[in-house]
Amino acid sequence: MQLYNTLTRRVEPFAPLDPASPTMYLCGPTVYNYVHIGNARGPVVFGVLAALLRRRFGGLRYARNITDVDDKINAAAKELGAPISTITDKYAAAYREDMAALGVDGEFAPDMEPEATKHIDRIVAMIERLIADGHAYPAEGHVLFAVASFAGYGKLSRRDPEEMLAGARVDVAPYKRDPGDFVLWKPSTDDLPGWNSPWGRGRPGWHIECSAMAEAHLGDTIDIHAGGIDLQFPHHENEVAQSECAHGGRPFARWWLHNGMLNFGGAKMAKSVGNIQSVHELVREHPPEALRYALLSAHYRQPLEWSDALIEQSVRTLDRLYGTLRDLVDVDASPTIPAEIETTLDDDLNTPQALAEISRIAGEARKATSPMDRSMLKSQLLGAGLALGLLRQDPAAWFARGVSGDDDARIQALVDERNAAKKNRDFARADAIREQLAAEGILLEDTPQGVRWKHA
Repeated sequence: MQLYNTLTRRVEPFAPLDPASPTMYLCGPTVYNYVHIGNARGPVVFGVLAALLRRRFGGLRYARNITDVDDKINAAAKELGAPISTITDKYAAAYREDMAALGVDGEFAPDMEPEATKHIDRIVAMIERLIADGHAYPAEGHVLFAVASFAGYGKLSRRDPEEMLAGARVDVAPYKRDPGDFVLWKPSTDDLPGWNSPWGRGRPGWHIECSAMAEAHLGDTIDIHAGGIDLQFPHHENEVAQSECAHGGRPFARWWLHNGMLNFGGAKMAKSVGNIQSVHELVREHPPEALRYALLSAHYRQPLEWSDALIEQSVRTLDRLYGTLRDLVDVDASPTIPAEIETTLDDDLNTPQALAEISRIAGEARKATSPMDRSMLKSQLLGAGLALGLLRQDPAAWFARGVSGDDDARIQALVDERNAAKKNRDFARADAIREQLAAEGILLEDTPQGVRWKHA
């Protein structure tokens, strides 16, 4: 297996510290609202990597954190007049539901989902070590990391510290020794959530949360740290600094994988821009599997142009794939992941090429005539889908999506009536039924097995 390592800027062979149980950490959401579809790209693509690692090494310890204390959460709770748990419990549950809808479940899901508020003791202990070793200092109820104490600061993002200082959004407070120093702990007023600490009642900074949770569940050095490219600086850079200083200089992560951003309407999708599409709404408006397919359609390191046309194309592609499986419904098969799919995913998680291979297999399956070839190709098609978290539905369920069982029976009855009308040469009635179904968004397909219907 080869992965692209942000630290070295090259694709290199992946060899975990413990081959029997590699470790991976993914930065999860801050749960103050529904996440947008751009936030789902990491869980989907790195979920495919998690499944691949589990197949390749026989085990994986995979953590995806939940940030459940944050100024945005505090503001939402204050506006509602409720404790922060009212906000975080609601949106963490919605996040898990929405990720499961996108197929981030089973072998694609994390093994653990640590929450920041349940790790305050570990956070405080890590800050105390950093102070004791001269890498952090208390000031006016705050604790700040001393960037100048870590010679390697900037090695992840390949930025010069002086340039970072000029370009970063730094809050230059009077209690900072250096303008680039960042907050590990900050004081809380009575109206804000807080915990007792050696520096007074307060709450953790964002960056230290991930370092403490990764240490608690995966150890001092983890194999893979993944997340969006927008987190590389300052969040991931600060994680490296505080973790390596807290662990006596040991590497924090051996591989850093960053996924590209989603662009929508000509700009990066972001709440601050206002061009977001929430997963919570999208999975109710479109087949969730089509959204998953769309998220896998570009290489994870590249930007992805998100649009209604991309979703529609993904639906049409899945129509063809499920149509192939429907035509093979009577063929016995057991999912078998083809070697070509594994090789493609081994090449820095090349999901676009894997999707092309799935389409190729489906094309061969549609042309196959011998029972042996049809069985083999169906097995490969199901297995290829399995590797990417696709084609896990019954074809009938895919084509009947969005309707109740009663609607399904009603539509089939109209199709049968139309077939009978055509057989009796009552073409006016047959055309009327087709128009009625078309008005309801039902398309009819003539196939060698007879007329079938699907939603437009």
